[in-house]
Amino acid sequence: MSSRTAYAQAGVDVAAGERAVELIRAGAARLAGEFASVLELPAGLRSPLLVTATDGVGTKTEIARGLGRLDTIGQDLVAMCADDVVCHGARPAYFLDYVAVGRLDAERVAEIVGGIGRACAAIGCELVGGETAEHPGLMEPDEFDLAGFCVGFVERDELIDGSATRAGDVVLGLASSGLHSNGFSLIRRLVADGKLALSDDLLTPTRLYAPSVLELLGEMRRRRLRIGGLAHVTGGGVARNLPRGIGPDLGVLVRPISWPQPRIFDSVARAAELSGAEMRATFNCGIGFAVALEPAAASVAIQALRERDVEAWQIGEILPLKELGGQRYVEA
Repeated sequence: MSSRTAYAQAGVDVAAGERAVELIRAGAARLAGEFASVLELPAGLRSPLLVTATDGVGTKTEIARGLGRLDTIGQDLVAMCADDVVCHGARPAYFLDYVAVGRLDAERVAEIVGGIGRACAAIGCELVGGETAEHPGLMEPDEFDLAGFCVGFVERDELIDGSATRAGDVVLGLASSGLHSNGFSLIRRLVADGKLALSDDLLTPTRLYAPSVLELLGEMRRRRLRIGGLAHVTGGGVARNLPRGIGPDLGVLVRPISWPQPRIFDSVARAAELSGAEMRATFNCGIGFAVALEPAAASVAIQALRERDVEAWQIGEILPLKELGGQRYVEA
């Protein structure tokens, strides 16, 4: 018995794997090397820092599987990783993916990776490699999971780490496209219990903030306006992520009435019987990214973002912890 036959009897389709690799190669920007990707540092950087992030899309994959749509989940993966990198002022440069499947269907895998490739192209990041693994017996035949890894670069003197935030700074919230890729364990339970309809609204891909935020950073530098911190609103919602973008001795006062909440969050809140505060501790509730910056920069930044078709609102301000009772996040 050949090794290929033995592997097939164990449930692994080697031929499908080879077919998937060929389809993926056609969609990847560059695959240098047979065992690993060989890359160059971007030219022109004086004192570059490498910024990395890795993430997945969680159980949103089950919504994609239930709807039979695999063309958008790749964007979720890229956004979850690349927009974390951008929080430190870095430009995403290279991306790798890992796709695990119960049974390898070459066309389905190519559809997933094609979405990753399109999202990378949209933000100017190269998809340089990845891995597809078949797990028969461990996963159901049509089950899949995703993970991604993003590498970006930033000049040392342009690194953003929250230390430039000052009391009195304002907080801008950037509009989300929908649920993004967090809170889907609860979403799936609501769907399973018949309290929430399984619909394409649940699958709206995570917004890609990287190009708009990078252009905003450039505009602020040209105008000599200060940005103190950036926050990507992911797991833990608005309440837990906004404080991550500012200094440890400061807190955020947020006014939820200052932005419109998309209808999908109203539907989830009713189905789960959650208050607004409880929702904002789990979901983005319409704010997918936040910027803390000096007050004089607020109107300039809002206009710059709107020119990039990203709606933004002034949603709060930065205050000393003692004025917030020692709390890092307070709602008014």
